[in-house]
Amino acid sequence: MTRRTQILADDLCFGEGPRWHDGRLWLSDMHDHKVLAIAPDGAKEVMLELEDRPSGLGWMPDGDLLVVAMTSRRLLRVRDGAVSVHAELWDLADFHCNDMLVLPDGTALVGNFGFDLDAVLRGEGEPSATRLIRVAPDGTAERVGEPMLFPNGMVATPDGKTLIVGETRGGRLSAYDLGPGGALSNHRVWSAPPDLRPDGICLDAEGAVWVASPRRGGCVRVAEGGRVLDEIPVETEAFACMLGGEDDRTLHILTAVNHDREDTRRRRAGRVETVRVDAPRAGLP
Repeated sequence: MTRRTQILADDLCFGEGPRWHDGRLWLSDMHDHKVLAIAPDGAKEVMLELEDRPSGLGWMPDGDLLVVAMTSRRLLRVRDGAVSVHAELWDLADFHCNDMLVLPDGTALVGNFGFDLDAVLRGEGEPSATRLIRVAPDGTAERVGEPMLFPNGMVATPDGKTLIVGETRGGRLSAYDLGPGGALSNHRVWSAPPDLRPDGICLDAEGAVWVASPRRGGCVRVAEGGRVLDEIPVETEAFACMLGGEDDRTLHILTAVNHDREDTRRRRAGRVETVRVDAPRAGLP
C-alpha cells in the first residue's frame, strides 16, 4: 500500500537544506530569503532574513549557525542574531554555492552548481564539473575532491570515515574516504539507480540513504550499490529531505512545484511533508 505524506507546514516558496536541530526542523526558504525553524506542531519561526538566497545550514562546535549565501558565494556565521562573513568563496566556486555539511570540528564542506543552471536549461551551454570547497574552522578555504557534476546534498557516516555526495547532474551518489579536517580521498560511485537525480539526502541507521529526486515525484531510499529499497511519492516534486522527530523516524520532505524563482515566489506552494519510516537517522547532518 502506498504511504501518504502529511503536511507539516505550507506557504513556503522553495525549501532547501533541512536540518533537525534542537527539536525543530530548520530549513532555508531559498526564494523567500529566510531561514526558518519549524516545530513538530508546524509552528514556524523566522530565524534569519537575508538579501541573498540562503541554502546549506550547519552549526559550529560553539553553537554558531553557518549559512551558505548562494549568489554572493559566501559562508556566513550567525551569533546571537549578528551576521558576519565566515569565508569568502567567490574565487573557489564556479557558480552559485548550494548545500553544505558541517563536521563535528567545525570544518564545512560546501557544494556549488559548477555552471549557470538557468542558461543550461535554456539550451545555452553544457553542464560542467566542479569540486567541493572545504572551509576550515578558522575560515580558510580550498577546493577539494574530484570534479563532480553539480555536487549537492551530503552526509557523513556515523564512524566519520565516509562522505556521500549527491551529484544532481551526474545522476549518482558518490563517496569519499573522509579523513581528519575534512580530507577527501578514494572517490568512487556509491549508488546510481536509473532515473535518479539526487538533490538533498539523509542517512539512516541501516546505512541506506534517502534521496530527494526531482522529476521522480518523491523520495527514494537507496542502498550502496544501487538497489532501491523504498519510495515515498509526493504530489509535486521533492527537493530535499531530513530524518528527525522525537525518535528520529520522521522523514521530512521539502516539496515544491518546480525550482523557478519567480514562479515559486508567486505560488508559495512549497511544503514540508512528513511520513513515518522504520530506520532512524544516523551520521551527519
